[in-house]
This record gives sequence, structure tokens and C-alpha cells, in this order.
Amino acid sequence: MASDYAVELAVELETAAQLRASQFIFPHRPWLDLYGINVRPVAPFGSASSKQFVDPALIHRVLPDELLFEILSKTTPYTLGKAACVCRKWRYTIRNPVFWRNACLKAWQVSGLVENYKVLQWKYDGSWRKMWLLRPRIRTDGIYVSRNTYIRAGIAEWKITNPVHLVCYYRYMRFYPSGRFLYKNSSQKVKDVAKYLNFRASKADCVFKGNYTLSEDKVEAALLYPGMRPTVLRFRLRLRGTTQGANNRMDLLALLTSGVNDNEVNGPDEDILGVVERWEEDETHNPDVPAISHKRGLTPFVFVSFEEVETSVLNLPVEKMDYYVPG
Repeated sequence: MASDYAVELAVELETAAQLRASQFIFPHRPWLDLYGINVRPVAPFGSASSKQFVDPALIHRVLPDELLFEILSKTTPYTLGKAACVCRKWRYTIRNPVFWRNACLKAWQVSGLVENYKVLQWKYDGSWRKMWLLRPRIRTDGIYVSRNTYIRAGIAEWKITNPVHLVCYYRYMRFYPSGRFLYKNSSQKVKDVAKYLNFRASKADCVFKGNYTLSEDKVEAALLYPGMRPTVLRFRLRLRGTTQGANNRMDLLALLTSGVNDNEVNGPDEDILGVVERWEEDETHNPDVPAISHKRGLTPFVFVSFEEVETSVLNLPVEKMDYYVPG
């Protein structure tokens, strides 16, 4: 009996060992063989690794890493974001902090180099890319557009009909990293205004120059309307974005007009924001131009990049888009 029991136990142990080593318990996964061959992590640019690796992509075999780095350094940050989606190598290369440091220092150049480095270490853990995505900034690669509409009564014809007209006009603001901006109020479409909204615009284009400051997500801007009675137009705006880092919306919190004396300004190129920065909302320095806080035409600004000015929905006529929700 004891010998039979020992034989049965040995057979059971042998069967269990076979099951443990069988393909059923440990199935073969052929896709695991791909790791380290076709899906190989690319070393960051400038890596000291001496291991030779031949990239299967043709563009990577004919384009040296130094030349790729030089090309990417000439592109805009938003183009870098698109290029990072091409392949893993480009993604690793674009994560180099040099790209994002240059972009951040240019975007907040008014704050100064020392202040930018303080904000970097204090709020963004020393990451330039994180600072670019999370810190509010005004975009300079396009135009902020505010589309406003109102109803105007028409002239009655034959005393039968009393027509009304839907009037549409736009406020255009183009910002520069230096703290200057351009403003135009017009009924023209964005694709037409974008052609001459620059510092070379003539007086006939009615493009006005001003100055702005950015504090957190708040924007203070002012410009001077020249003429017999100089008038200051002041904006109070708030930056926001539909997605992280977009900064593609600006809420118009207040729109103020007030008068200034002739001896307070020397010309349209003077920093008018420094003159009226501490003024109250109802303050005016010219009794012929009262201080007015406007309550109409405060539609939020929508950002339109220069690449999209021709195809933007803001070019649609009123009969096709009578009302636009900025979001």
C-alpha cells in the first residue's frame, strides 16, 4: 500500500510540473519581442550615449540631430506642439527646455529676465514648459476679435412696413511682446483687417496705437484718440482659454472713455497708459469730454491666428451668422 501511494504521488508531482511549464499556463506573447527593436526610446538631444542605433525612418537618417534642433529652434511654440505629435524622436527633442525658455522670455520680456526666473522657481518648479502652459500670457501670433451686433430701426416705406437692420461691427486688437498694441474698430471682416493691422498702417486705415500691462490674468490697456478734443480709450480685460495654455479668449470687463489736457500728452506715441493708470472710472481732465463707462459692445474677444484669418467663421456675413457665441 505504501509503495503504491508513493508511485501515485510521484506521478501527480510530475504531471503538476508539466502543467506548470506548459504553454497554457505561460502563453507566448509575440508582440513582446517588438520592445527594444521597433519601439525604442530615443535618447534626448545631446545625449552622451555612445550606443550605435540606426533609425529606420528616412528623414532621421538623412537629417542630423544638430540640423533638426536648429530647424525646431526657428519655429513658434505652437508649431512645436504640433511637431511633437509627429514621432517619438521629435517629441523627446522638443522637450528640451531651451525651446521653452526662449519662448517664455520672449512672451514676458516686459517683466524682465530676473523677474521671469523668480516666477519660474516660485510657481512652476523650474520647468519652462510648465510655465508656458500654465502662466497667463497674451498671444502675439494673431488678432483678438470682438464681434458686436445691435438692432437699428430703418426708414418706414409707404407707411406699411417698419424695417429693422442688424448692424455688425468688430473690435480688433493686436498685441506685441514689447507692451504695445494696435486697435481698430470697423465693420470689415478679419481677413481684410489682418492685411494692414501693423505699425506701417496709414492714417486712412484708422489703426490706433496704445500700451498695455499684464498682471496675472488681468490686462490694462489704453490708447489716445487724437483730434481737437483728445480722448483716452481704456480697456480692462481678463485672459482665459478654452483649453490649457490656449489663452484664446479675453473678457472685456470695462470700456472707459475720458478726456485729457493737451499738456498731459506730447503725441500719439507717448505711453498714455502711464498717464491714466491711476485715474478713477469717472475721472476726466477735460470738461468738454465727459468720462463714460460704456455698457454696450462688451462681447468677449476671440483669438484668431494669422494662419486662420482667411478661414475663420468670423468672416461669415450677418445673414449666415446673425449671432456668435464666443464660448
